[in-house]
Amino acid sequence: MSNQVKKLNTIVNRQDFLLAARGKRSGQRSLLLQARDRRDGSSAIRIGLTCSKKLGNSVTRNKARRRLREISKSILMIIGLPGWDYVLVGRPKATVERPFLLLKKDLEVAIKRVHS
Repeated sequence: MSNQVKKLNTIVNRQDFLLAARGKRSGQRSLLLQARDRRDGSSAIRIGLTCSKKLGNSVTRNKARRRLREISKSILMIIGLPGWDYVLVGRPKATVERPFLLLKKDLEVAIKRVHS
């Protein structure tokens, strides 16, 4: 990619989650990716994670969130586009039970689909 330094920030405002939900999306076996181009000229990549009670109890939700956070750090720094918001939504059972390498592959495929 270019010589821009990529920076990962966290989405904290509900409004930004809602805007991402109206953007592009790609559903995979273990996660749903929602993405939107902010068009604000920023070089920061913003990431949001959502794991609802459908996933299970708090231990399960936190495990799913930790796994999604880890794959997003490794994948989005490489193929994520600056100025975009990405929201990863966990899926019941699949996000926690899917092997880590396949979880990473699901995110890669989802990002490529969103940007194609």
